[in-house]
Amino acid sequence: MLIFIFLFFPSLYLNTKIMIMAKYIFVTGGVTSSLGKGIIAASLAKLLQARGLRVTIQKFDPYINVDPGTLNPYEHGECFVTDDGAETDLDLGHYERFLNTPTSQASNVTTGRIYQTVINKEREGAYLGKTVQVIPHITDEIKRRMLLLGKEGKYDIIITELGGTVGDIESLPFVEAVRQLQWEMPEEDCMVVHLTLIPYLSAAKELKTKPTQHSVRLLSQEGVHPDVIVCRTEQPLNNELKKKIALFCNVKPNAVIEAMDASSIYEVPLMMLQEGLDIIVLKKLQINGYAAPELTKWREFLDKLKYPKTKVTIGLIGKYIELQDAYKSILESFVHAGAMNECKVKVVDVHSETITEDNVAEKLSKLDGLLVAPGFGNRGVEGKITAVKYARENNLPFFGICLGMQMAVIEFGRNVLGWADANSTEMVKDTTHPVIDLMDEQKDITAKGGTMRLGAYPCHIKEGTLAHSIYEATDISERHRHRWEFNNKYIADFEKAGLIPSGKNPASGLVEIVELPNHPFFIGVQYHPELKSTVENPQPIFVHFVKAAKENKKKRDAV
Repeated sequence: MLIFIFLFFPSLYLNTKIMIMAKYIFVTGGVTSSLGKGIIAASLAKLLQARGLRVTIQKFDPYINVDPGTLNPYEHGECFVTDDGAETDLDLGHYERFLNTPTSQASNVTTGRIYQTVINKEREGAYLGKTVQVIPHITDEIKRRMLLLGKEGKYDIIITELGGTVGDIESLPFVEAVRQLQWEMPEEDCMVVHLTLIPYLSAAKELKTKPTQHSVRLLSQEGVHPDVIVCRTEQPLNNELKKKIALFCNVKPNAVIEAMDASSIYEVPLMMLQEGLDIIVLKKLQINGYAAPELTKWREFLDKLKYPKTKVTIGLIGKYIELQDAYKSILESFVHAGAMNECKVKVVDVHSETITEDNVAEKLSKLDGLLVAPGFGNRGVEGKITAVKYARENNLPFFGICLGMQMAVIEFGRNVLGWADANSTEMVKDTTHPVIDLMDEQKDITAKGGTMRLGAYPCHIKEGTLAHSIYEATDISERHRHRWEFNNKYIADFEKAGLIPSGKNPASGLVEIVELPNHPFFIGVQYHPELKSTVENPQPIFVHFVKAAKENKKKRDAV
């Protein structure tokens, strides 16, 4: 019988073999975007992980870009970077922050990547004699990538979030791939969680279930039947509403989950625990003998987050401040570091284009610390340099990330070393003091997508420096996303004047960290430390920066 199945239905046989290795949960969304599929997926993953299961999450995005690397932050929020150099959707940041485990290239797939792979195979002759079509070729490639992480044998459960909203034209191939997998897999190996909206009409003082009914009906028309419906809502769902949703959406009443708005995304796992989402999933997937969830550290973190003992105000100097998601990992790193310090961190956005020598003191004098954010291009650069100068001269705790570090180098070159035209060749190609220059390996690159220095690289830290006291280590690894670097031609001049390169890449000599020893707290890093901060392991520079801001506030309050 097995031989018969293998000969006539080889894909079904292979899929069945794969299902034995891992179980799959697909998270879809309806009614509207930005409901929080990523947070629900991460929260469910956290609960399952807390019960001792090995869980990972992946994101499938319907846009045709190969990855978000070339997208403006105003379009799609920040670009999250993994250890292995993938430029990915910002939801992968949520996955890592909740699970405290790294994601990878395989964790984020776009329509662009799917079509690129299929077209490349067609050009190579893989489909000779065949007409290449959405079904089966595109959907087969989607399924192959959906099952990829399960083949590694490292995970018990793979959670896959489908980007976009059910009914979107660009999402149809992904939904169809899920339909096929539901048909191919044993029932206990696959399930669908559908996130939807229950709007509250204040004029009628009623919650309305009709949008959810339409959303589930639309999903069902595509052949995908949700096992669980998670309802985003501003008001509690009573039992009658849950029964109504269950009846019209063809699920059991206990599979209708209330997801109330929360004051913090980190409360959502406990809310889902209270609703029993993880129990429903375990029963559907026929996973027995699971332990009680171990969430002690998570609860301790939430206690510190909710009941801080003090408060600091940090200025975030950037040029994408109109969209908070542009600096999502930085903001979340402050949440983690604040809880670690039992301190509420209030982040004040300051647009770098608005900062001048005339108004810098007015804008920054009430801050307890200053972070100059990463970015690209010339817009707002002079405002960032002016802000760095203020922090350096007024002993204001300073933290520069990527471009922020480069601005600190330029400011020091201009105002301490006396090189009035010190600059980056990204901004001024013919400057006579290119203290920041294009990396050698980047000089012949013309393509923009996926060509920067990306992913985790080692850094060796000098003993006795601020960086060494922060990391309590001499060798670290951090994630990068840049093309320009500190120009080592000028390194001796900067060291002599007092700006110390305290961390370097051991292979290339690239300066990774600069600091001022005679300043209360002044550090700039070429890498992106915010990308590795998690609830359980807050990033150490952020932790010490918040601590320095607390000390600065204490001094200012004492005057």
